[in-house]
Amino acid sequence: MKTSKKLVASLLTATLALSLAACGSDEKSSDSKETKLVIGASNVPHAKILEKAEPILEKEGIDLEIEEYQDYVLPNKDLDSGDLDANFFQHIPYLETQIEDNGYDFVNAGGIHIEPIGIYSKKVKSLEDLKDGSTIIISNSVADQGRILILLEAKGLITLKDGIDKTKAVVKDIDKNPKNLKIDAKTAPEMLVQMYKNEEGDAVVINSNYAIDAGLTPTEDSIAIEDSESPYVNVVAVKKGDEDTKAIKELVKVLHSKEIQDYINEEWKGSVVPVNE
Repeated sequence: MKTSKKLVASLLTATLALSLAACGSDEKSSDSKETKLVIGASNVPHAKILEKAEPILEKEGIDLEIEEYQDYVLPNKDLDSGDLDANFFQHIPYLETQIEDNGYDFVNAGGIHIEPIGIYSKKVKSLEDLKDGSTIIISNSVADQGRILILLEAKGLITLKDGIDKTKAVVKDIDKNPKNLKIDAKTAPEMLVQMYKNEEGDAVVINSNYAIDAGLTPTEDSIAIEDSESPYVNVVAVKKGDEDTKAIKELVKVLHSKEIQDYINEEWKGSVVPVNE
């Protein structure tokens, strides 16, 4: 009988221990879920920057899950649907256009870096070498076109009409075009590198994330590049209200840290420029 009681006691103790372990596991799982942060990002440089931040965030109790995207549409759709907690791929004018066009209730949680957009060519070594009637291929994304046209104007190739919001300019807003350049705006932004490699047109304007992803170094391979004071800051975007959550605040804090900013400078040497705003 004594042995039986001991056996029963042992079984009860084991059962209780297993129950407590299970509860502990559930609590841990729950905590992990509360601190898990799913963020969508372009492959380069955004995902690379996040990968560098991942172990730092882990020390702060945040499990960062990075979903990589090759386009500029799905990351916002997935943020809106709740599949993502945040995304990191777009600059401020594009975010504002997406909010206006789609009714997204998004906010900018913090600016992280600038990717100076560049002009590339396999046919000429400088903008001065472009002949009368040369073709420049640019993105078909309206959100990109204002930025590109501002760059072309800054480089003296065109002038834009007075009185317009230049960040929203499109090809028809060109006022003067002394070299009679043909601005071809039919190509999707992710295909511009291929157009450059195929030697289509006389010059191609390429977003730096696509250029870097294709092995190009914007500061070395472009024949002209946007000034680093560009207002086109790439940001972490979240649903309105989420910018005040602990996980998002910590994410932005880490991305603004000296460690991450030094990494950006060392890794891309001016092709990606960190900001702290």
